[in-house]
Amino acid sequence: MRGEQIPRLREALEDDIISGRLRPGQRLDEVGMAERFGVSRTPVREALNQLAASGLVEIRPRRGAFVVLLGPRELIESFELMAEMEATCGRLAAQRMGEDDQRAIRTAHEECRAAALAEDLSAYYEANTHFHGAIYNATGNRVLAAETLRLQRALQPYRRLQLKVPRRMDASLAEHEGILEALLASDAAEAERRLRSHVLVQGERFMSLLAVLQAETENEAPG
Repeated sequence: MRGEQIPRLREALEDDIISGRLRPGQRLDEVGMAERFGVSRTPVREALNQLAASGLVEIRPRRGAFVVLLGPRELIESFELMAEMEATCGRLAAQRMGEDDQRAIRTAHEECRAAALAEDLSAYYEANTHFHGAIYNATGNRVLAAETLRLQRALQPYRRLQLKVPRRMDASLAEHEGILEALLASDAAEAERRLRSHVLVQGERFMSLLAVLQAETENEAPG
């Protein structure tokens, strides 16, 4: 039961932080959150640890957990860097991947397709992570794969939230189709271009969604 509670808590807190309902610098009260979600403090503490690993929360010894949020400029620049790193991964994977790599990428893509058909956002995001991770591994460059994965994890909450944009999951799957097609054709230039575009679109969709969420939060605030 507790294992099921933690992802739910983490995602709810991610949404609250990114939408602005929880503000940068705000202290997160474990007791209050446990009461809000009807759970013990243990899953709350684990959810906060996971948020700290992704950079949305800072845990200060003897002081507690505090909200950390990238500013708009940092987010845009981070997505631009992510796009270039993934583009490089696509180019190298198209040139170097073997049969095992192809199998891993195909399998992850089919997982994405099944999740999209089921309209299961959480399952789609997990499969999406596998899809991109399989491309990183196919580069044959362990340093690049590790650094790209590190940045992907830092942007994980933002990339997950943009999937809530209407029809974004279907569009993402179609983009994956194009990326897979270029990879299997060993078309390095096209794989590079399509991955760069795929990540940049994620950033654009997220910034649009963020503006809507923050406007809704401001409207909800007492006047």
